[in-house]
Amino acid sequence: MKSEEFANRVSRIKPRLYRTALLYLGGESLAKDAVDEAEYKAFISLKKLRQPEFFETWLTRILINECKKALRRLKREVPYDSSLEASAEDLDSLPLKEAIQLLPQELREVIILRYFSGFTVVETAQSLDIPQGTVATRCRRALKLLKLELSE
Repeated sequence: MKSEEFANRVSRIKPRLYRTALLYLGGESLAKDAVDEAEYKAFISLKKLRQPEFFETWLTRILINECKKALRRLKREVPYDSSLEASAEDLDSLPLKEAIQLLPQELREVIILRYFSGFTVVETAQSLDIPQGTVATRCRRALKLLKLELSE
């Protein structure tokens, strides 16, 4: 794959990558950074891609790893007093977004990829490197928990 083709394919799926990162990380700047870093790492390791037909899932897997790395970095940071600053999160605190953030990591990953990034069960399984049956089970469990959380 040449760099022009790489750029074209990335530009087509960039909105979906951004939505995925935004749901994982919860903030615009963190999501943009994760997408940019994933795009850079994918370009650098483009020669490692064995099957070009799985480009989207390969890049999504890189993005997921970047999101996890960013979340680990955030856990190590010292929290600041957020009462001093009005944030954009106050404006867009949607019940669904909050409920998704409350899900365990393994369930949140599946929900984000399946319902917000538009991946199929097969693509989700490939991206997360888990069996398809596990994806279906985690989807059912996550949807049940979301239904409980949102009905309260």
